[in-house]
Order: sequence, then structure tokens, then C-alpha cells
Amino acid sequence: MDREALADFLRSRRERLQPADVGLSAGVRRRAPGLRREEVAQLALMSTDYYTRLEQQRGPQPSTQILASLARALRLTADERDYLYRMAGHAVPDRLGPTGHVAPPLQRVFDRLSDTPALVISALGETLVQNALAVALLGDHVGASGWDRFEPWRWFVRPETERLHYPESDHPRHSRALVAGLRAAYGSMGASSQAGELVAELTRRSGEFRELWERQEVAQRFADHKVLIHPEVGAIEVDCQVLFTDDRSQALLVLTPEPRSEAEERIRLLGVLGVQQFSGSADRI
Repeated sequence: MDREALADFLRSRRERLQPADVGLSAGVRRRAPGLRREEVAQLALMSTDYYTRLEQQRGPQPSTQILASLARALRLTADERDYLYRMAGHAVPDRLGPTGHVAPPLQRVFDRLSDTPALVISALGETLVQNALAVALLGDHVGASGWDRFEPWRWFVRPETERLHYPESDHPRHSRALVAGLRAAYGSMGASSQAGELVAELTRRSGEFRELWERQEVAQRFADHKVLIHPEVGAIEVDCQVLFTDDRSQALLVLTPEPRSEAEERIRLLGVLGVQQFSGSADRI
């Protein structure tokens, strides 16, 4: 671990960012360029003291989970993220494998989406980030662990909860789309990758998945019109627009209702319900 190089790099990346770049308010006049240390710590979900010690060359070797959070908070490119890992004394993550790192171009667009559900997923359907409306509509999948972070797993192994978000008439079509997308990822990543592990587990656990996998259908996600169901708000018609990274390893999904429609009103109501539920949870802590 090169403490000096790590500290210098963190400081330089922090100073190049402005609050607006990460969805924060500029607030009062700033005496120094870039983000404050406490703002980086907030974005990376760590204590200000811990982050400060890293910049002051006093901290312990950060874990790969901490590095992934810092890379996301500082909006690092893939090359910058690799450098961060090396300076911290860790192996560089496989760019086609699971890293939890959101591509900066997608992150910048995502940061500006607050009035409609939006999320970033990997090629395997792992939820990397969600905004508050996406959590209220679909559930908190970023906070899940293991395979439960992956939509194909939830769809085929936990259908009693995951499929409640879709009308029953749409289940067969969605099943085929998930399997076709997973096969595309499997073709890119290979049998020995996490894609291969997921396919093996689903083959073992789900007869429906085995049958669809044998069809050899291949297709990645695309723009779609769908109906999503919320237990309190009801059915919401949305258009799902998808923005891919250049290598198609990640996708930003934006769920937009037709303007001035009943669906738009229901999404507004969803935002109110989400705030109330969050406030209620905080009151109970």
C-alpha cells in the first residue's frame, strides 16, 4: 500500500469535483476548491474521520468495499478506479465481473433524476444504485445481499415477492427477457465467471429457468412499455428507457409515465408515501 500516493490521489479527485457534479447543493461560499471531506464521506457512506485519516496518510488499509464506495463517490473512471485499488495494495477488479462501480457517465445522469424512478443495473441484472422513487416502487435491492441483488435470481427463485410488481399476464414475457439478457451476459463473460455461477444456480433451483435457458434466446434489455404494480398506489404504466455504457456492461433504466396522466399522479403519490415511510422508520429508531 502506497499511503502517500493514495492520499494525494484522493485529494486531487476530491478537489476537481463540484457539489453540482454529485447532486449536492453548493450552500455557503467555499474557501477551498472541490468537495469537502465530509461530503465525500457522506457520498461514500463512511465516517468523516475515517476518510480524513486516509487523506492524511494515517488510515488503515481500506477494504475493497471501501474502495468501491470511494470510486463511486468520486465519480472515478475505470482507469482511475484501477489506480485507486493498486495504490491501496489490492488487485484490480475484473472489468467484466462484479465491482459495484457505476460508470461515471451513467452516474452523472442518474444524479439528476429525482422526479421519476431510475436505477443502474449490471449486465447480470444486479442493482447498483436506485433513487428514492425506484426504491418506493420496486423495493430496496441495493441493500440486499448475495444473489438477492440480482433480478433474475429474485424472479425465478423468489417469485412470490418479485412477481407481485408485474401483472400476471406479463410474467411469461418478462421471464423470457430476463433469460435472454442473462445469456447475452454469459456469452460475454464466460462459463467460469459470475454469469456462469448465476446460470448454474438458477438451473439447479428453477425448472422454469431451465426450460427457457434451453431455448437459446439471446437479447439485451431494450426500451419497453410496461405496467408496474404497487400495493398501495396500484398499477402504473411507464415507458422504460435504457441508456447503456459503451461496453454494455451497465445500463441506466428510467421509468417515465405519460405527461399529465394518471400514472404521473400515482408516481407523485408514490414519492409522498416514500417520504412518509422513511420518516416513520426514523421515528422508530
